[in-house]
Amino acid sequence: MKRNDAAPIGQLIRQYLRQESLESPLNERRLINAWPEVLGPAIASYTGELFIKNQTLYVHLTSSALRQELLMARAKLVESLNRHVGAQVITNIIFR
Repeated sequence: MKRNDAAPIGQLIRQYLRQESLESPLNERRLINAWPEVLGPAIASYTGELFIKNQTLYVHLTSSALRQELLMARAKLVESLNRHVGAQVITNIIFR
């Protein structure tokens, strides 16, 4: 007997995560974990706490010079991080 309603497991998992409202927190965690990979280990070493609230990524930096550099590249960083995750997770970054 052959089943016609079979679906790929990846599609079923994404559908379940969407149904249970778990997709957004999972994407937020992926984005935070992608920070050192996207920006590199040198910048990640100056990074303290990272958290997301209301589609805004808050980043604590220990270098004021680096903060100014990242402020000028904020839009590109938002785009790169979202592209790395594969979803529109953040719309803004605030450096502290």
